Amino acid sequence: FDMKYIDKDGQEKQPVVIHRSSIGAFERTMAFLIERYAGAFPVWLSPVQVILAPVSEKHVEGARALAAEFIEVGVRVEIDDSDETVGNKVRKAVGQKAPYVLVIGDKELSGGDLMVRVRGEEKPINIGKKEFIERVVKEIKE
Repeated sequence: FDMKYIDKDGQEKQPVVIHRSSIGAFERTMAFLIERYAGAFPVWLSPVQVILAPVSEKHVEGARALAAEFIEVGVRVEIDDSDETVGNKVRKAVGQKAPYVLVIGDKELSGGDLMVRVRGEEKPINIGKKEFIERVVKEIKE
């Protein structure tokens, strides 16, 4: 801080500055954010930004490849490769308040548009992979 003071002898001195923060400041900040957003954090703050829900076991490898593309551009992604139905996977992801949930099936893996469920919107949207990745990256940077 390049602070100075004049001591009793008229000499210029640099004080020692001790910063003090109450214990739990970080925790209070997190509690405030959780309360403010009710767990539905903005995309940039969400612990998981995209959840991939493969339709069946045969789609898991394709979902992993897609997840790698997201990770490469800095998107936090998870794959729900459980044995549950795709409906249950989507319900669970919506309950986790993930900003985006993608159902990964044959159409998506063959290069077709992605079916994306956007948090807060009733109906899923169909969007190209490149366009969707650009959208998420833009939201993260905002």
